[in-house]
Amino acid sequence: RGADVNAKGGLYGNALKTAAAKGTESVVRLLLERGADVNAQGGYYGNALQAAKELRHESIAQLLITHGA
Repeated sequence: RGADVNAKGGLYGNALKTAAAKGTESVVRLLLERGADVNAQGGYYGNALQAAKELRHESIAQLLITHGA
């Protein structure tokens, strides 16, 4: 409760990109619902869409595109 969904840090740069890279669609959905910046840059892979595409998580990539990536 009260966590910043856009906090930066770690290997992937932020929580949304980590969830996209790991293929955890439920976490991606939750973070997007809570206002995560779909186009945030930083860390490995650049942004969440690039991570999802690179690691072949196509349903997550489509979800991110639907949310403005």
